[in-house]
Amino acid sequence: MVYVKWGFWGLFWLLVVAFLHYTLPQHDIGRITDTYEKRVDPGDNSLFWSGADTGEDMTSTNRDVFFIQTFRTNDKPMIYRNEDTGWGWPPYFKFDTSNLQAEASDLISKKNAASPQWVVVTHYGWRNEFLSIYPNAVAVEAATGPDQRIIPWFNIILLTLLAAFAWGIRVRWKRFRANRLDPKIAQWTGQDE
Repeated sequence: MVYVKWGFWGLFWLLVVAFLHYTLPQHDIGRITDTYEKRVDPGDNSLFWSGADTGEDMTSTNRDVFFIQTFRTNDKPMIYRNEDTGWGWPPYFKFDTSNLQAEASDLISKKNAASPQWVVVTHYGWRNEFLSIYPNAVAVEAATGPDQRIIPWFNIILLTLLAAFAWGIRVRWKRFRANRLDPKIAQWTGQDE
C-alpha cells in the first residue's frame, strides 16, 4: 500500500511540475530567420493550441496562425507559433499577434551577417516535432548578445509564493489532523484508554 501512496503523490507532483513548466513564461535567445503565416487545422493536438474564441470564427475547423522561425545560440532551429491567448488559459491576455509578428519581422537576421541581431523570445509551451506542438511566443525584444543573462523574476516569485502556500496548507492539515482527527480515531478504535 505504501508504493501506491508514493506512486500517487509522485504522479500528482509530476503533473503539477509539467503544468507549471508548460504554463510559466520561458526565455530563449536566438536569431529570427523568418516569419510567416500558415493555415492550420489543430486536430488531435488542439489542447496545445490557443482557443478559436479570440476573435475568429469559432465554428471554423482551421485558421491562419503566424509562425516565427529562429535559430538558438547552439545553431539548433526553434519555431514558435504566434497566437492570441485572449481571456483564456494561460492568462497572458495576449491580443497583439499582428504587432508581435511585425516586431519579429523587423528583427530578422541572417547567419552570415557581420553582426547578427540576437533576440530574446518570451514564450510558454513546449516544442514537439512528432506531435506538431509549438510554443506560443508572447514577446520579442532585441538582446545585447548571444550570452545575455536572463533572470526569470516572475517565475521565482510565483514559485516561492506557491511553495509557501503549499507549506501553509500542509502545516494546517497536520495540526487539524493531530488536534481533531487523531483523537476521534483513537476514541473510535479504543486506543485512548
